[in-house]
Amino acid sequence: MKTFDDQFTFGTATSSYQIEGGAAQDGRTPSIWDTFSRKPGKIVNQDHGDQACDHYNRYQEDVQIIKSLGVESYRFSIAWSRIYPEEGKYNEAGMQFYQRLVQELKQNGIKPVVTLYHWDMPQWAYEKGGWLNRQSLTWFLDYARKVFEALDADVDSWITQNEPWCAAFLGYQEGVHAPGHTNVKESLIAAHHILVSHGQAVKWLKEEMGSTTPIGITLNLSPIYPAGNEMNQIIAQNNADGHKNRWFLDPIFKGSYPVDMINLFAKFVDDFNFIKPGDLKTISVACDFFGINYYNRDLVEYNAISPFLFQEAYSDYQKTGMGWDISPEEFKDLIRRLRRDYTDLPIIITENGASYPDQLTEDKQIHDRERTAYIQQHLQAVAELNHEGMGIAGYYVWSLFDNFEWAFGYDKRFGIVYVDFDTQERFLKDSAKFYQKVVRQRKV
Repeated sequence: MKTFDDQFTFGTATSSYQIEGGAAQDGRTPSIWDTFSRKPGKIVNQDHGDQACDHYNRYQEDVQIIKSLGVESYRFSIAWSRIYPEEGKYNEAGMQFYQRLVQELKQNGIKPVVTLYHWDMPQWAYEKGGWLNRQSLTWFLDYARKVFEALDADVDSWITQNEPWCAAFLGYQEGVHAPGHTNVKESLIAAHHILVSHGQAVKWLKEEMGSTTPIGITLNLSPIYPAGNEMNQIIAQNNADGHKNRWFLDPIFKGSYPVDMINLFAKFVDDFNFIKPGDLKTISVACDFFGINYYNRDLVEYNAISPFLFQEAYSDYQKTGMGWDISPEEFKDLIRRLRRDYTDLPIIITENGASYPDQLTEDKQIHDRERTAYIQQHLQAVAELNHEGMGIAGYYVWSLFDNFEWAFGYDKRFGIVYVDFDTQERFLKDSAKFYQKVVRQRKV
């Protein structure tokens, strides 16, 4: 039995486009995901987030569900296009929704943790160049300032950017996320501007506003392992780690990009002058905590014709419904490495969870044993790491609800709460009941 001290924070998490719906309510305009999901073949079943979990209209009911879990905190994101539906046009009605949500949470004893960007850039900003246009730094800071001014007094902590790797590399290099580009140079420009936007927002909150509200960034990190011990496999591991982890960790914590990856990327990038003087100092601004989204380890092997000389290797590990390795021991390796090589900031696990196909029984039960076991194993790993002195300050289950799972539409269910998307009824799964018990007893 592993225990959690009284300072440890339990929470659950969502994001705006995945749950809110209300696509055209109160002045909201389309985001890049509204547009991308309308492109044939991009999303399973041609699903979209127009209604999703209808959280925009059901937030009070949903806060009661969060309260029933007993968690101290709820992490959610803001839809940028609710706040700025056009360039330079502030929308008070959009902000009022988040003000109501924050007050509802506080009245029910739940601390709001707010993410500024969870991939849903306004379509108007994309049409002006999106993250490829350095002007995006101005647009984002204008947006962040308005959100800070309206909510900072009532928010427990801020997260600037969620998973820049996904926004940049899945969105601009692999083309499987919005906006659907397939260009290595564009992905690096987007990643850089996203990281600079993070640093600018942190500096403005702390220096201009003088706020003491904790602020940080969330990266999705995976420990990378080679398929063998031959030299080629070590090269594959190094490059995969540079692409997934170090390209973001190094500028945030060391104020520099890894030189080996710059050399690797150089065959795709004719000019790195999108990295301006002072940018890396801005990116590496001091934060108050470090958020990590963890789902799985990666096993890779050498591939000479792959752009970066690696590809996913066959793994005999048990898998989640996403086909991802279940790897709580490797999670511990990741945290130890971060402590050794990068940071002593408090670490918060801002997402951890698993997708599995769920079956609603006739008596409205969901016996999701595999998800429950996944959460249990990772909570045990967190507790063991803290016993080693690794300083993990909190854990947020992903996700509160079954939701719009990006390119997978509604086909993949990560929620600990089942959503019937036809009726919008919510049902606690066994994993939610397990989590309730852990939170109440503070042990697993």
